[in-house]
Amino acid sequence: MKNSGFNGIILDIDGTIWNTTGIVAVAWNKAIEMSGLKAKKVNAQVLQQEFGKTMDTIASDLWPELSKAEQSKLMSYCCTEEQIAIRENTFDITYPGVIETIKELSSSENFYIVSNCQNGYIELTMEKTGLSPFIKDYECFGRTGKSKAENIQILMARNRMNSAVYIGDTKGDEDACRQAGIPFIWASYGFGKASKYIEKLENFCDLKKIFSE
Repeated sequence: MKNSGFNGIILDIDGTIWNTTGIVAVAWNKAIEMSGLKAKKVNAQVLQQEFGKTMDTIASDLWPELSKAEQSKLMSYCCTEEQIAIRENTFDITYPGVIETIKELSSSENFYIVSNCQNGYIELTMEKTGLSPFIKDYECFGRTGKSKAENIQILMARNRMNSAVYIGDTKGDEDACRQAGIPFIWASYGFGKASKYIEKLENFCDLKKIFSE
């Protein structure tokens, strides 16, 4: 795909760059206890099925017995505890080859991030992984309140990109790419499944082969 004409590689985070679900499950369960709300607790497997969706959708999926106001309140607690836990984490939770590959390819490719996460999560991800110097721009649901497809289009317009490719791990990512009108590369090592993609990554390092062919 060398000289493919893409002027941007847009990345998902969870299930693509790293896997925080074990850490986040502990943090969210702490938040649930602290909230005083009668809400069921979570585990890493449950979160892997939910991550990639917008925060309000996740809250509705996990705690349908709560009112919308209670769901919003609890998710706010969860996000606060999550950020503390991830910031304090000392274990390497990035997928193999992600950081090295982005650093290597950034000399010839422009990398961006679009996620359905809360505001502040992308910044924390870049800080913890050391990827801040290699990410040109980013957008998220927490900042705009818009869908992933819309945020992809917002980021592309802001950076005057006429051609980009998105790397993600779920059907939701695939659907967002179709809606945004850009091709999709499936990170098959992540949390979900996909059926329509231009390339499949068994390992993030595979990206080097794709962009040098």
